[in-house]
This record gives sequence, structure tokens and C-alpha cells, in this order.
Amino acid sequence: MQIINVEHPLQEKQRPLEDTVLIMGFFDGVHLGHQKVIKTGVELAKEHNLKSILLTFDRSPRTVYQHEKNFKYLSTPKRKAELVEKLGVDYLYFVKFSEAFAKLKPQEFVDQYMIDLKAKYVVAGFDYTYGKKDIANMANLPNYARNSFETVTVPEQLINNQKIGSSAIKRFITSDKIAMANEFLGYNYQNQGTVIHGLQRGRTLGFPTANIAVDGDQVLPSIGVYATRIKVDGVWYKSMTSVGYNVTFKENTGITVETNIFGFDRDIYGKHVSVEWVKYLRGEIKFSGAEGLIAQLELDKKNSIEIL
Repeated sequence: MQIINVEHPLQEKQRPLEDTVLIMGFFDGVHLGHQKVIKTGVELAKEHNLKSILLTFDRSPRTVYQHEKNFKYLSTPKRKAELVEKLGVDYLYFVKFSEAFAKLKPQEFVDQYMIDLKAKYVVAGFDYTYGKKDIANMANLPNYARNSFETVTVPEQLINNQKIGSSAIKRFITSDKIAMANEFLGYNYQNQGTVIHGLQRGRTLGFPTANIAVDGDQVLPSIGVYATRIKVDGVWYKSMTSVGYNVTFKENTGITVETNIFGFDRDIYGKHVSVEWVKYLRGEIKFSGAEGLIAQLELDKKNSIEIL
């Protein structure tokens, strides 16, 4: 898969040379609903011997249109690219969602980012918009298409009568329901980050931890202890991870993400790692001293190993 970063306007050299199937959406988290849209586009491209292009943005449109501050993402652009590549897309276009790009009228957007990308089919979810939703929606897209392409609308995808959507998944992740989030994602949720120096309190308790500074504006799981896996240098290890405030020792560290890697004793400061959240074990508990905490950590480790 080739990745093409676009700053509006689209340059001539960034336009494909042959006809395409264009898959449109922001695809934060690339959950099961998104996967249905992407697979529909990829299969259509194969069926008609066309190249598939997925067009997405470098940030959420809500941060530009609604000026939403502190917007949290289910996937960094790099992680999104990994997930999209697994689904067989040929070209991934990341468009910088600038103020100038945001000002495009629906017809201008269709002309420059659908017709100019040589789309013969445009595939998107039922709720995809490219401007004000009452006029720039999937039902109206054929009116802007200048007879250049066909539109394919993928209907709402449900699990237990609930829409599979990024907002619902974020709510699950931040309310102790990581298993439900994973079901809606179709894979175990991950955070990426860099191992930094912490207070090394875990080492004195016999549970050394990798303190992780999470990349960018990713959604963090709710406070608690989780059975996890961690990827270091391309290898996955079983682990348990605490998201918390270090309440037992009253350390004013803010929220920390600390992973105890089972059977692992290497210096990994400065390494870029991925943490995969498998199951929520318990909330954060304040203990009267180290003994109670150590006993609980032993139990957490035992429970994690059973789950993993």
C-alpha cells in the first residue's frame, strides 16, 4: 500500500493514472463498521480490475468545523494506516484538513477529490458527509457526480441492535468496558507510546514496570488494572497494565500508564511500544501499605496469565 500525504489543493502528480474505486471516510479506529465499508470498496475494485484508494484526513473534521478542543482518537495516523493496509487497500491518501480545505463547497470537493481521483465508484458509509449534512450526504452524491461515477452506500452496521460507531467505542473504553470496545472494533484496542523514566516504585515491590508516555491524543482506557500484551521490538509479551494515579503512595504523578511485563528483564527506556488491552481486571484500590498492594499484584498477575 502506498501512502500519499496531500496538502490542498491536490497536485497533478498525486492524481492516479488509471480509474479507481474511492473509499471515503475518517475511519477513526477502523472498527467493524469501517471495515465493512473498506472491504466493500476493495472487493469492488478487484471485481472491476481497478485500483482502490482510501481517502481520509490527518485530523477529525470536528476539530476544524466545531473547533473541538482535546479531541481524542482511537488511532494515530500511523496505526490507522496499519489497519487499512491489512484490508488490502492499494493507496491511502491522508488529506491535511486545513481551513482552506474545509471551505470547499460540496461540488468543489466532489470535482477535486472524487472526479479528479478518477473514481468510477465511490463507496462510503450511510452517514458520510462532505459538507453540511442536509445537502452534502450520500443520498445527494449522485447529483454532484456529473455522471462520472456510481455511488455505493454501506448501511449502518449493528451489534445487539447498537450502531457500531467510534463514539460508542470511546465510551466503552473510558467506562471499564474494554471487552465490549474490542468486540465493536473487531480486534483488541491498542495504544502506542514511548517508554520513559518513572519513579521506579514497582521495582522496589518486585513488579518493575515500563512507564509509557502515550503518543498524541489517543483515547486512554479508564482508571484500573488490565490484562494486556505489549509489543517491544516487534515481539509481543504477556503483561498487565495499570492506568492510575498511584493512590497508595500519594504520588502526584497525574495519570500514568505502567506495564509489568511477565518474565522480562531488559532496559527498554526510549523504545516505542504498543500496548494491547485484552481485559479489564479491577479498579484502582488504595492500600494501607506495600504488603496489601503486593498481594493484590500477585493476584492480578495470576488472573492476567489465565486470561492471556
